Amino acid sequence: MKILHLETSSRNCSVAISDGDKLLCLCEEVSDNYKQSESLHLFVQWALEGAKLTLKDIDAISLGKGPGSYTGLRIGSSSAKGFCYGLNIPLIAVNSLETMVEPFLNQGYDLIIPLIDARRMEVYSAVFDGFSGELLADTEAKILDENSFAEFQGKKIIFVGDGAAKAQDILQNIEADFNAEVFPSAKFLVKKAANKFENQEFEDVAYFEPFYLKEFQGVKKKKSEE
Repeated sequence: MKILHLETSSRNCSVAISDGDKLLCLCEEVSDNYKQSESLHLFVQWALEGAKLTLKDIDAISLGKGPGSYTGLRIGSSSAKGFCYGLNIPLIAVNSLETMVEPFLNQGYDLIIPLIDARRMEVYSAVFDGFSGELLADTEAKILDENSFAEFQGKKIIFVGDGAAKAQDILQNIEADFNAEVFPSAKFLVKKAANKFENQEFEDVAYFEPFYLKEFQGVKKKKSEE
């Protein structure tokens, strides 16, 4: 079971290859300039070389489906679907917030709350049990204020992700740890993707869309004056 994993939902352009639940190779880079368009296929090539495989050896594509950067998700989704069509292999999709939880399981936290930076005071968030990894509160787009997550006061909490930086400034009424140096990574798709592969939990490639959570909000151009 050799799977190619793509994670492009954040500033971390990340590619991994696994055999079962064993990580064979990882190529990733965090960049403020969102380099997915120029780096993704190069990283795929490097990862294949590092794992001593070719695309013909790959049994499935695994994708971090979002939420996150609209452009990043479009690039990752288009590439994943292209590989699936070209190789006639299945597509597996995993919520990108779930990939941020694994490193902090069983570290003494009651709750792990990933926060992906969105616009202004908004973040994409979900709440996970710190021991089992069970999802306790669904993924949502949340505007932060001083009372956000107040219902979890008294729990030992860690906020992780690039949204944790602004959360630390705003959440003055809650005691918690904050780690803003965490990004969704293809290496943390491995176990979930392997499980989904074994259970045949595949996406419909033709109709699959990333988990945008919100509609794309572009900059409106001003009409020129006549």
